[in-house]
Parts: sequence; C-alpha cells; structure tokens
Amino acid sequence: MKTSIRFYDDREVRAIWDDSASKWWFSVLDIVAAINRESDYAKTRNYWKYLKAKLKKEGGQLVSATTQLKLRAPDGKLHLTDCLDSDGVVALAKAIPNSRATAFLDWFVYSDNTIDGQSKKKAYALFESGMLAGLEPGSVKCLQQIHGYLFGGLYDFAGQIRSKNISKGGFTFANALHFPTTLPAIEAMPETTFDEIVDKYVEMNIAHPFMEGNGRSTRIWLDLMLKRTLKRCVDWSLIDKSAYLDAMRRSATDASALKALLNGALTSKINDREMFMKGIDYSYYYEEGE
Repeated sequence: MKTSIRFYDDREVRAIWDDSASKWWFSVLDIVAAINRESDYAKTRNYWKYLKAKLKKEGGQLVSATTQLKLRAPDGKLHLTDCLDSDGVVALAKAIPNSRATAFLDWFVYSDNTIDGQSKKKAYALFESGMLAGLEPGSVKCLQQIHGYLFGGLYDFAGQIRSKNISKGGFTFANALHFPTTLPAIEAMPETTFDEIVDKYVEMNIAHPFMEGNGRSTRIWLDLMLKRTLKRCVDWSLIDKSAYLDAMRRSATDASALKALLNGALTSKINDREMFMKGIDYSYYYEEGE
C-alpha cells in the first residue's frame, strides 16, 4: 500500500492509500498531536480517548467512521492506528474546540490544490511510471526530464533551462548567460565516488537552472546518481530540515557538513517504494516556508 507523510507546522501526519476505495486515510493521533501541538504520545492518545468517548456519548458519526490500518511507527514497526478519510479529518478538526483546529483545517483542505500539492502528486507517480529507469543519471537532460514531469502543466517553463537571472535569500545563482558552458561542465563532472557525486549535486544547486522547483528536481537527480554508482540512495527522513538547509547554504564554499548529513543517511533500499515516497514527502517539506 502507498504511504505518505504530510507536514503541518513541522509535524508529521501519516497517511495510507486505499486502492479499493481510491482515497487516503490519515492517522488520527498525528492530527490530534498537530492541532494541539503536543509532542507527548501518551497525552495525545489520552486526549483522543477522551474525545472519542465524548463524541460517542453525543451520538456523532465520526467515531463509527474511524477505521484501523497499519502505519509504520518511529520504531520501524507496523502498528494498527485509528485513521479517518478526508471527510472524517474535516469532521475531527471541527470537533476539537480550539482556534488551532481552524488553521489546521485551512491547511488540510487547500494544501493539495496548490501547485506544490499538484506537483507532489506527480512526484508520487514517478515510481510507478517507469520513467526513471530510462533516464541517464547525472546528465542535464535527465534533470530537465525530471523537472518537466514534476511541473508539466503547472508551470509553462517546466523542463526548460531559465534565461533570466534569479536570487534567493540574498544569494545570486549562476548567470543564465553562462549556461551554454557551465551546464555541460557540470554534466561532465565525474561521479565515481560519493564525494564526486555530492560535489556535482552542489554545483548544480549553485547553477539553479530552473525558475522554480530546483531543489525538488535535483534531489531526485542526486539519488539517481547514487543508485547507479553506489547502489545507495538517501533516506531523507533521517535528515533534519534546518540542518539540511543550513548545510546547503554553506555548501557553495564548504560542502563538508552536507556530505556528513547525506553520508549518514544512505540506505541500500534503492528499489523500495516506501523509501521513494518518503523521500518525496521530505523533499517537498524542505521547500515549505522557504
């Protein structure tokens, strides 16, 4: 079954896809923890137990709409977890009496309709599409094909190398006028070792060849190089968002922190669907608020 991790206010909300019903089921405990900003699992579970009893007493339909599905917990094991579909999540948020529930509801209802939400759905489909197997890792064309797949129909420049100069957070990326020479030079960089692959990834990040969507595309591009050369990929769930973004900012002059983060998160699960899906979830999470 397809699993997903959504992020609300830097908190995980796990979900699992039900093929028979063609819909997502979401972890009730994750939603309660996110709304209440509660990190204590016992307190979250007790609150849900209290709320469930209260709703039962009031004769609401929410509790009967809850189903139990197996979701992977932080300990790596699958545990039966109370889950609700999208309609149930909306009803649950409305049943929690605090203002934060309204903010959560706004995020939940609208997040999948944004460009990022639509692009993320396309990214999930990459695994089953078979497209990745036909790409040439490390090439500029490969990166363009990934970008075109993720953002096709969403941006009119999907898959196209930018012709305008851009900057972000005070950092100016490579001058677009030099792309005819800089991009082939990056493509020609060796990728026979871990260090060489990360150095190539850093240079492509500095180039930032697209108007938008560079990070999400180049992280997939990086994993393809690692898979081909080292038979490894990155378990992005092991890399803290703040630490990753800080290491990326510093990588233009010193990539040692980035290499340490990536090296510590390498896994041999290169053909694992859940690993790929989780990687997409974290990749899009890194871009939130940036």
